[in-house]
Amino acid sequence: MRKKRVLLLSEGFGAGHTQAAHALARSLRLLAPDIQTRVLELGKFLHPMLAPWVFTAYRKTVSTQPRLYGMVYRSRYKKSLNRMTQLALHRIFYAQAAAVIRQLRPDTIVCTHPFPSAVVSRLKRIGLDVPLCTVITDYDVHGAWVSREVNTYLVPTEDAKQTLLSRGVPADSIQVTGIPVHPNFWKAHNRDELRARFGLKAMPTVLVMGGGWGLMKGKAFLDHLVQRREDIQLVICLGSNEKAKAALLADERFRHPHVRLLGFTHEIDKWMDVSDLLITKPGGMTCTEAMAKGIPMLFYEPIPGQEEENLQYFIQQGLGEPIRSPETVNRWFDMLAEQYPVMRHRREARGNSAAAYRPMDCSRVIIDQLAAAGCWTKSS
Repeated sequence: MRKKRVLLLSEGFGAGHTQAAHALARSLRLLAPDIQTRVLELGKFLHPMLAPWVFTAYRKTVSTQPRLYGMVYRSRYKKSLNRMTQLALHRIFYAQAAAVIRQLRPDTIVCTHPFPSAVVSRLKRIGLDVPLCTVITDYDVHGAWVSREVNTYLVPTEDAKQTLLSRGVPADSIQVTGIPVHPNFWKAHNRDELRARFGLKAMPTVLVMGGGWGLMKGKAFLDHLVQRREDIQLVICLGSNEKAKAALLADERFRHPHVRLLGFTHEIDKWMDVSDLLITKPGGMTCTEAMAKGIPMLFYEPIPGQEEENLQYFIQQGLGEPIRSPETVNRWFDMLAEQYPVMRHRREARGNSAAAYRPMDCSRVIIDQLAAAGCWTKSS
């Protein structure tokens, strides 16, 4: 008997959606080694030459015209993608999606972005007979996520469930599971070992994320942070933005022993463990990973729309605060510099928060549904 197959579909409009898909794939294999998983950014897979141009245009719009993006987001907030929009998406970008699904023969399809979810919903409406699970990867539910053909929604909070209920989604189709994070975030690593491995000093350390899209406009924000390089160790993660990294390296202040410039890394979980504070944009995935790690957060420049809603969620949970002025950063840096043992004790007392966060809930729901549908028998 062949292994049961879970196809996870995402898109490259921000790394968080695909990170959620990979997190689910990894946790599914941990919980049930006899399940096969495949993660695809569907548009990129179907159009490897065109997709990067589309994603680049999206990123430029978000970074240079955030108000325009916010207006579009809000204007469509309560509206699902209608059938004409789904048809246009299918014909322009996803015309070969059905052929890919037929070739891979999944027993269930999991979508972590609304576009592939809409496309699979359309295929189900015209005859595809595969269960569809949609994982909402922000702490708000835009109408684009909603399609009648979705069999199960995995949502981050009870509030998200209530939003879906208000839009006519049946209660038995919604499971509150949180947003999935990679198993690397489920446990803490030894801080002293990490310091030695990364070449860091035993001093207050702040991790700064969000530069991969060039969203740190100008250098004013980083210029303010680097003024504290004598008493605060800075780790600035720039992702794949080599241009930004080169520009900072050209500035002698950022070649200081207490400043580390990171490119793309698969070890953000470890950098969070070795840091005392995270400064980030309020993206759903990054902040959920930080929540699992128990690291306090400061939020800057939320993109109008879903990031504003994410920001409100994490503030309400007491997990961070917005940077309203340079004084917000100064206050936190002063606390770290002057009360470091106390701040470290508070962090260690909280420990790794993954156990309370229940990071395996999404995977367990998918496994249970495979078993309930007769697709697979859970091993003991």
